Amino acid sequence: MILKVIPVGLFQCNCIILGDPATKEAIVIDPGDAVEKILKIIKKQGLLVRSILHTHTHIDHIGATTELQRETNARVLIHKEDLFLYEKIAEQASYLGLPPTKTMRPVPVDEYLTEGQALQAGKVQGEVIHTPGHTPGSCAFHFPKGGKTPLLLAGDTLFAGSIGRTDLWKGDYDQEIRSIKKKLLILPEETVIIPGHGPKTTVGLEKANNPFLN
Repeated sequence: MILKVIPVGLFQCNCIILGDPATKEAIVIDPGDAVEKILKIIKKQGLLVRSILHTHTHIDHIGATTELQRETNARVLIHKEDLFLYEKIAEQASYLGLPPTKTMRPVPVDEYLTEGQALQAGKVQGEVIHTPGHTPGSCAFHFPKGGKTPLLLAGDTLFAGSIGRTDLWKGDYDQEIRSIKKKLLILPEETVIIPGHGPKTTVGLEKANNPFLN
């Protein structure tokens, strides 16, 4: 598996590129900013981006989606419960004091993510885990054969030693804790977690040490 993690934008969102080295098919997750940087890596690796996935649709995770889609013609996927945020990217920018840009006109969504949905780029295979709480449509992407160990792209639901904030649009703390405990912490302890921001961790480390989960 080709795996590139690129912190982008003011909030250093982890944009992730997953690709099949044989077929060169790829998925981009959470292109929040810096589309030129993302495209440079895609070109260098010779990748064909099939899908642009979103763990959720806060502006720091979708800020470069419009530009990336126009450059790659990839399909855009979000969870339907987050459509209200996706469509109000300009309002999100205004709330956070960010200047309006051409990306404030989001491209249409091609497909809505659903629980258990299969994800694929060549031989890279995963599934969608719906993890509401940080936002109603928050999702994690699980790749059981993510290389030497299983891989979980957790978005802003679970961080190394922390959890996602729930004080923004339709966040729900109790729901987030349920999502983490019932859907993420049941995965094998060796599963490597790449969160939406910050360093990698593992399921085992978070079960043992995360103060929000004990």
